[in-house]
Amino acid sequence: MTDAADGATTLRRPDDRAASALRFATELVAWVATPWALAGHSLLLAALSVLALIGLPTLFSTPGDKANVIVAVPGWVTILLVLLQLVAAVVSSWLAWPSWAAAPVLLLAAATLVAERRRWRWLVSANRLTH
Repeated sequence: MTDAADGATTLRRPDDRAASALRFATELVAWVATPWALAGHSLLLAALSVLALIGLPTLFSTPGDKANVIVAVPGWVTILLVLLQLVAAVVSSWLAWPSWAAAPVLLLAAATLVAERRRWRWLVSANRLTH
């Protein structure tokens, strides 16, 4: 696709409504399962995990990916923050819950990975800090 303003070839942000819904569902699981898994070890760690899992993606975002950017970061940082959520959801669910409850989380995370591919390509396609 061509940007009419400068003639450069750029990719438009993909329509990621399905990916966004899957990503949000996985984030919810991470926000519940991670403190649940940590609470038996330390209530402070459980509380800090929620602050990190919610706070980091709120504070750091890639321009063009969110309407309101507090601290602008390159696309690869946004991808790492999503991966953090996915890993937290899967690992914590297996540590905190029985396998019949954790197994669907693994499937949800896998579906999120597949659905996120187009967005991730867009995030790393150019220097997102300049847009």
